[in-house]
Amino acid sequence: MTTWHQLLLVWAFAVVLQGLAWARQQHTRNAGIVDVAWSFGVGAAAVLVAATGSGAPLPRLLLAVLGGAWGLRLGLHLWHRVSGEAEDGRYAQLRKRWGNAPAKWLAMFQFQAVLIALFALPFLAVAANPVAGWNAWFIGGIATWLLCVGGEAMADRQLARFRANPANRGKTCRDGLWRYSRHPNYFFEWLHWFAYVLLAVGSPLHWLAWSGPVVMYVFLRWVSGIPWTEQQALRTRGEDYARYQRTTPMLIPWFPKEDR
Repeated sequence: MTTWHQLLLVWAFAVVLQGLAWARQQHTRNAGIVDVAWSFGVGAAAVLVAATGSGAPLPRLLLAVLGGAWGLRLGLHLWHRVSGEAEDGRYAQLRKRWGNAPAKWLAMFQFQAVLIALFALPFLAVAANPVAGWNAWFIGGIATWLLCVGGEAMADRQLARFRANPANRGKTCRDGLWRYSRHPNYFFEWLHWFAYVLLAVGSPLHWLAWSGPVVMYVFLRWVSGIPWTEQQALRTRGEDYARYQRTTPMLIPWFPKEDR
């Protein structure tokens, strides 16, 4: 199967997946399911691309295991939040503007299907890697994956524990990793994409693997990650979150500053 055919297969799968997620949203009025579908979709894309790739078995196996496990962990984490909480404030704001207009929500969900295909580009590079044996790049990719997915899971647990305490309602989490970064989960999520850059070393499509960290950084920093999250935090936590912004690095962890 050619690279273009692989990409079309991923996109077709994503269209169906996000279509089903949209239909569920129309019934539940909770658009957070779009993030669950995106996570499961990208993880499944890693498995699909690995299964249909032309490269050596080892990098394809690593891609399927690591990419699939990443998507499964993130998807289950988000599913727990979506199924147990009210609609995320970001989507609630959209619902105030759009109401339940089916066409607008369908367009938003299908845009996420396009993003699944976009984030599958690094997987194409790994799946085309002809390197058949273990090397330092593969080991480095696994180590990067373990560090970053472990860090993201830790940040998610710390935030979930903080939010589960009723005494913290209306307050900003500064526990653990959240003391050093306003978005440690996003930081590790971004860093995790470098694992596929390392796994793609030796591939004729290696350059394509760089699209993962580059595109993820752009989306997190300027499009749908940090801007949306921080706008919602300021709406709900006001001055407490503004103080957090003044003292704590946005993405890359570092020691907090004194508030002035």
